[in-house]
Amino acid sequence: MKPGHPSVGVPRPGGPAGSSPSAPLPNRLGAVAPGPDDPLTVVVAGPAGAGRRELLADLLGLEPGMLTVPAGSYLLVNHAKAPSRAAYVPGYRQPHSYGPDPLAAGPALARPPRRVELGLPDPLLRHFAMLDTPDTGSLGVAATRVLLDAVSRAGALLFVISADQPFAAAELDLLAEVARARVEVIFAVTPGAGWATVADGPTATNDTRVSVPPAPSAAEHRVDPVQVSVGAHRAALLSAVPALGAARWYPVRQPDQPALRFALVGWAADEGLRRASAQPPEPPGAHGRVSVVPGTDSGDVAERLDRRARACAQRIRQHIALELASIHLRVVQEIVFGVGCAGLPQLFDQEMGALSLLATARCDEAVRGVVDEAAARVFGAPLAEGVRRRIVHAVRWGLADHPAGRDLDRVFLVTSTAEVAGLSGDGALDALAAFPGAVRDEVLPALGVALSGGCWQQWNVPDGADPNAARSWAQRALREVELELTREVSRRFEAVRLSLGVVLIDAVDHGILLG
Repeated sequence: MKPGHPSVGVPRPGGPAGSSPSAPLPNRLGAVAPGPDDPLTVVVAGPAGAGRRELLADLLGLEPGMLTVPAGSYLLVNHAKAPSRAAYVPGYRQPHSYGPDPLAAGPALARPPRRVELGLPDPLLRHFAMLDTPDTGSLGVAATRVLLDAVSRAGALLFVISADQPFAAAELDLLAEVARARVEVIFAVTPGAGWATVADGPTATNDTRVSVPPAPSAAEHRVDPVQVSVGAHRAALLSAVPALGAARWYPVRQPDQPALRFALVGWAADEGLRRASAQPPEPPGAHGRVSVVPGTDSGDVAERLDRRARACAQRIRQHIALELASIHLRVVQEIVFGVGCAGLPQLFDQEMGALSLLATARCDEAVRGVVDEAAARVFGAPLAEGVRRRIVHAVRWGLADHPAGRDLDRVFLVTSTAEVAGLSGDGALDALAAFPGAVRDEVLPALGVALSGGCWQQWNVPDGADPNAARSWAQRALREVELELTREVSRRFEAVRLSLGVVLIDAVDHGILLG
């Protein structure tokens, strides 16, 4: 944690909009619970100096240096038969070879990767993957959105904090948002500069989850400093986030962490069973005849579908415009009062990553509503899940039959000249994800916006330290992003309208759902 961070309960004075904990955190961007197909993953987070990387290295039997990634990048550790490491860089369709030693990592990357994937033949990773995240003290509004989205889809959060670090206000805000999601939260307390002293003991006396020794007798004035530290942290957290009362706490005492390892494996076993039973392998309506509601008029179906699709596209365009206006304010404040010109590329890229998640979530939600409403009007309500999947599959298959539905997997790259370039092809979108998650089963591909490598070269040089030029560049870049995204949203909903219209009108003409 950075020096000067206030302790729990002490408000921090106002700062830049991108980092102030008093600024309300936006809602999570995806579901509040992991989906059945999302990979079992433990997200590891915490402040700098807490020994998070050392703890992760102990769990995996590695040297901490093997887990080094550029600042702001995510590290996804998966099980693999042979060790491997790859960096996923926006602007490229294929991952790059990447190592902790820059001299041995091959050609230099044009920009920091969004994520680095490390494959290891460790038995622990057979149960779950692990996702290491940037230090919580470096997270602004946008980076917090990305972290919350990853936690919501991963299923578990391991928060690592040292005994001599109080919870910062921004961390309490983050944990309060995590508490609203249906995920497992586990805390690990590392020694740091040393465990608490006996004088720190009274804050842990009411702890109900952490085992606190009984009060010593007059002849035996001994207090376990480890339990005092853990209890004090838990009491401080629950005073601000009481919803995390069921979270488990583990002091880091032994190198291999057997208790923590056992808890994580137990969570993975229970969570795997829960997800496997949450979704039947064959949903109702997956096969068989689905009749059209008698008296359905194809012209009325097409007209209602057209109105609904246009209204959804307009609403999302307005939402994107408002979000970009907020981004502009945060970026300008950070240029003047925060990270300055040198930190502009990373800040802007984080904002674009969060904007991509937000736009994708809004489009997915709106398209689901369009499909459900139009299909229920043709086939009746409620619509069986199997029938809905058949319709979604048919619509997705028919998108490419219309000019508006081609190249929907494009990535938008902001260039050093504040323009936006497009990149299509397999792997282009995957390189933008901090946490890839499950294969998408939505009608439309995800929306993706990122910065090209040239932006780092432009602002990370002495000649680029001009705040006025940086503000002008950011304003022009955000205007171009807004134009491209609004056009893309309109094109996507037009493609959905055409493809869904063909599926439903064919069903009305034949009296049954085809396919």
